[in-house]
Amino acid sequence: MGDAMEDVEVSKSSKISKGDFIRISYIAKLEDGTIIDTTDEEIAKQNDIYNENARYGDIYVVVGEGHVVQGLDEDFEGKVVGYKGEVVVPPEKGFGEYDPDNKEVVSVTRFKEKPYVGQRVKIRDKIGTIERIIGRKAIVDYNHPLAGKNVIFEYEIKEKLESDVDKVKALFVIHTGKDVDAKIEDKKVIVDVPRDAYFGQLFLIGKYRAVTEIFKHLDVEEVLLVERFEKEAPIRKTVEEVKKTESETEEAEESEIKEIKEQKEPEEL
Repeated sequence: MGDAMEDVEVSKSSKISKGDFIRISYIAKLEDGTIIDTTDEEIAKQNDIYNENARYGDIYVVVGEGHVVQGLDEDFEGKVVGYKGEVVVPPEKGFGEYDPDNKEVVSVTRFKEKPYVGQRVKIRDKIGTIERIIGRKAIVDYNHPLAGKNVIFEYEIKEKLESDVDKVKALFVIHTGKDVDAKIEDKKVIVDVPRDAYFGQLFLIGKYRAVTEIFKHLDVEEVLLVERFEKEAPIRKTVEEVKKTESETEEAEESEIKEIKEQKEPEEL
């Protein structure tokens, strides 16, 4: 009887639950079979959805933290490493219901370049798609392109991270797209930042989210970001390029700091 009880405990502890760090792969498609997103680079190329700026390969997710759409996030719970399956995510747990009134008529003179139907644009603080152009007016649809649609996710849970160091690395990949080296000493997280990381907006903004979640999920007191330079590998960026990068990211960085203080998540596409 003792052995049976032990087996039950092991079984329960192996199940995925909120707060767990997992590594997954997935294919997202519409009900007609059209593939709209994937972690597999070759599948993306085969289906004409390849984005040369995207990072392909398995992704990390902290279950329950909203790193993926709600319907997929909830489906992880209770599964185990090695699970392969699919879930149909309805609009209310995916990209929202379609609101026919969530549109705006905008003068084409507001755009720097000639707008076109299907173009993704930012009007003030809102992201939308140009639906129609009538004369000198453009109708901008602020609904998400997948609003009102069921999305099917075929996914595999490949790993559950146990090491705190691995969790730190995963959080930086999630929020900055960068692979980092890290170690933990006396409740201090020390992260070696890639030399070119600070020249990108994604890292400058995402590092705050990564650090915030490190404090939330790990028992640490300090996070130290270290940028190392070697004599044999001189900095290639000119002073002008650095100043330009700093100018472009200053406003976004200040906004991110404010949002974190207010404990809000910024709007995403």
